[in-house]
Amino acid sequence: MREHDLFERYESAFDGADDTMRRKGKRTNRRADDAEPTRRGRMTEEEKLRVARVREDQLSSADTPEDGDRWSTWGDADQGPKPHPDWLITELAAVDRELGIVKTGKEADVFLLERAMGDRSCLLAAKRYRSNDHRMFHRDAGYLEGRRMKKSRETRAIANRTAFGRNLIAEQWTVAEFAALSRLWQIGAPVPYPVQRSGTELLLEFIGDAEGNAAPRLAQTRPDEDELLDLWRQLVSTLMTLAEAGITHGDLSAYNLMVHDGRLVVIDLPQVVDLVANPRGVEFLDRDVRNICGWFASRGLPPEIGDPSALVTTLLDVAGMG
Repeated sequence: MREHDLFERYESAFDGADDTMRRKGKRTNRRADDAEPTRRGRMTEEEKLRVARVREDQLSSADTPEDGDRWSTWGDADQGPKPHPDWLITELAAVDRELGIVKTGKEADVFLLERAMGDRSCLLAAKRYRSNDHRMFHRDAGYLEGRRMKKSRETRAIANRTAFGRNLIAEQWTVAEFAALSRLWQIGAPVPYPVQRSGTELLLEFIGDAEGNAAPRLAQTRPDEDELLDLWRQLVSTLMTLAEAGITHGDLSAYNLMVHDGRLVVIDLPQVVDLVANPRGVEFLDRDVRNICGWFASRGLPPEIGDPSALVTTLLDVAGMG
């Protein structure tokens, strides 16, 4: 259950023993109007802290495997698109073991995770969004335009950046990234395979070698002339795939692209922007293109090849917005 859903249950009026027994996982035939209300009103901060402590105690006392940090969470999570890759361990009896941290960031940290079942194993990148107290979402107001919550209360909480609203924003980022990766994977875009989403944790295909060394970011590479031209062509093809799907990265730079065995891979997509639904969609597309074109120009790509204005025009035509 999502954390804000738990809080929302406490904020509702519980109308009798039926609700009480239902929360305990039992059934009863008593009439709701024969019982006294058990609670009304909002949770206090003290009660929220108590609930959080109880939850942590339950998690810490849960059964854990001897040779890992936890049992596989595959069965309880939103799973990636089918067909699942052959390398992925999907058995529910598999064990997850953390091997260290890959990257820290303002919004999330990425850890290296090994999922093993018998003599089979796979490496995953566990992207975990930071806790409510430390989250610093990057220019989130502009990215959230065009996204709507089902409940007006949730929309107000997001607009006012309450604690509840920031939790919703975190989950929006996670859901948006998982959905974007799933969609892009299915249409053949070069993105990590989205393994699963559980709460605000994403498990992704690890882009790196079998020893757990992550592939370099594009910004860390020093390609020669031929390599630079090949990477540029891959980039243009990728941007056209995104545009055809009606989206742009939203924060594209040489730090949000990886190079693995000569292949360009797009990462970090929580702020993906819908070109139509977001009123600033074209603005984000233009910024994405100019940012990445600037990097290629600084590495020696001829200006007549890496012309940002021409590329933006092409991408808008591909998106049907020309």
